[in-house]
Amino acid sequence: MNKNELRIEYKKKRDALLQSDIEDYSIAIANQLLRLKIWEKNYYHIFLSIASQKEIDTSFILSILQGKDKEVIISKSNFKEGTLTNFLLTDNTAVKVNKYGIPEPEDGIEVPNKKIDVVFIPLLAYDKKGNRIGYGKGFYDRFLASCNNEVIKIGLSFFPPEESIEDISQHDISLDYCVTPNDIYSF
Repeated sequence: MNKNELRIEYKKKRDALLQSDIEDYSIAIANQLLRLKIWEKNYYHIFLSIASQKEIDTSFILSILQGKDKEVIISKSNFKEGTLTNFLLTDNTAVKVNKYGIPEPEDGIEVPNKKIDVVFIPLLAYDKKGNRIGYGKGFYDRFLASCNNEVIKIGLSFFPPEESIEDISQHDISLDYCVTPNDIYSF
């Protein structure tokens, strides 16, 4: 299937999930992440969930990161430029939901993309080669392209991978891992 077909299919799959499923699966994903050898790193970029899109609840991962005393980075979207500006999450960080339903920091201590060690990536679908499909605006592809070459890219999904995505472009950046409630896929 192509990206547009998969976006439609996976939005329907997520819409069919109950809130209790989302919570249970999100906890299971957070527990699976503990099995990865990523915890010696310092700077972890995480997305704050868009509840209306039935995304994975990243608050459980956030609790793990804070419990391990890691530096947590969150993004603010610039829709005119299609870019993400990244800020250190502190006790003083004010988070506000933007007009698209995305929780974002209002401002704070900016962190250079090259400093980030691990990125937890939202997605709609992915395939067995680590290709991912997001919402189609390219924010994460541009962001990941500006990170250091060693950054660890971890997709989070409620679902197993597709066999393949037909229309991958040269600008699409693939994942190193994708973590689901039941499995860790390595690419």
